[in-house]
Amino acid sequence: MLKEYRTISEVAGPLMLIKQVEGIKFGELAEIEMQDGSIRRGRVLEVSGDKALVQIFEGSSGMNVNQCKVRFLGKGIELPVSLDILGRVFDGLGRPRDKGPKIIPEKRLDINGLPLNPCARNYPSEFIQTGVSTIDGLNTLVRGQKLPIFSGSGLPHNRLAAQIARQAKVLGTDTKFAIVFAAMGITFEEADFFISDFRKTGAIDRSVLFINLADDPAIERIATPRMALTAAEFLAYEKGMHVLVILTDLTNYAEALREISAARKEVPGRRGYPGYLYTDLATIYERAGRIRGREGSITQFPILTMPEDDKTHPIPDLTGYITEGQIILNRALHRKGIYPPVDVLPSLSRLKDKGIGKGKTREDHADTLNQLYAAYARGKEAKELAAILGEAALSEADKLFAKFADEFENRYVRQGEHEDRSIETTLSIGWQLLAMLPRSELKRVRDEYLDKYLPAASGG
Repeated sequence: MLKEYRTISEVAGPLMLIKQVEGIKFGELAEIEMQDGSIRRGRVLEVSGDKALVQIFEGSSGMNVNQCKVRFLGKGIELPVSLDILGRVFDGLGRPRDKGPKIIPEKRLDINGLPLNPCARNYPSEFIQTGVSTIDGLNTLVRGQKLPIFSGSGLPHNRLAAQIARQAKVLGTDTKFAIVFAAMGITFEEADFFISDFRKTGAIDRSVLFINLADDPAIERIATPRMALTAAEFLAYEKGMHVLVILTDLTNYAEALREISAARKEVPGRRGYPGYLYTDLATIYERAGRIRGREGSITQFPILTMPEDDKTHPIPDLTGYITEGQIILNRALHRKGIYPPVDVLPSLSRLKDKGIGKGKTREDHADTLNQLYAAYARGKEAKELAAILGEAALSEADKLFAKFADEFENRYVRQGEHEDRSIETTLSIGWQLLAMLPRSELKRVRDEYLDKYLPAASGG
């Protein structure tokens, strides 16, 4: 029989202070029985002596502190898991929101998980094909990596996330591939877009969706990514699947963290975010990876919108320290009507060299990647020079590189929302673009690859 407390001393917003408690742990779940007999749930945020601070998931409106009873359940938030979670849509706390039956669990897992022993980690080395040229060709995603997308308000990051979820696959392996998709603080229209897109394309059959809406409680938003990662860990490490985890939008998650921090009257850090924002984000990002001796893996694609497109904002800034690169979406490309508007030059995948080359993608991948980067950068510089001095000031070579930059954006960066390019198609487009330039300018590609691939690309 659970002990009941009637010693609520204070309620402030979603927070409740209970006195004279015994044996309560941080993160423990609580049930609050209202005066009308209805039940609300909460979670212990802080324990100090005989006092416990509880955050109520559903908020404290209509609560009479003198008539409410509190019971502590002796466990944290848990997710019931089995293979039946594939093809299902849940809310931020793991409750079905697709009107389907409750999951009959194989087990219940604590959503906070366990930290991976660094010595047990296996190095990411296997190429994941997303079907998006700017990712596969230039910022290659590797199995076990965490590669965030830095976007801005109004940019098509949600469409890109849905496209990656539809198209992602590990080449040359029979291991099952699954998608765990978690959306935090999104509108009903966005939620409807994701759910209908997954169902329409059949991607839902290999996916688990966790949807937290903008009007759902902040504490639920904090639980959502952990719910998703717990489901991913079960599928990867116990069922041997390759799992791609897409988290959108981490900015809404950090805002919820700031809201709770302010309610607890904590000393704010940069721009009002709590001082432990880095640590908190790390507890999410570091749950990606591969474990020695296990078949499965977790690869992460977190998406965050940079407030005012500011890369120095605390959320993208701290994310960049923890993750292995970033893909940045560009507003100027979006205004030109280019989809996906990936800004190639500042984007980076730190593990791309481990997932490309002979036996993984193709032998010429690394050389063409470096040459495309160099030629595009020179073309952008030539265009900036032309804007200042006029096109007449450019040399013939500069004019050629400026033309290359335009063609690169229109043929390599731009692709259809439902266009699934194989890595061979992406490399072929790269060679066709390089064929625009004189062979003497292709200094980053080995002669043997120029002899093998350039004639076919130039029609020779």
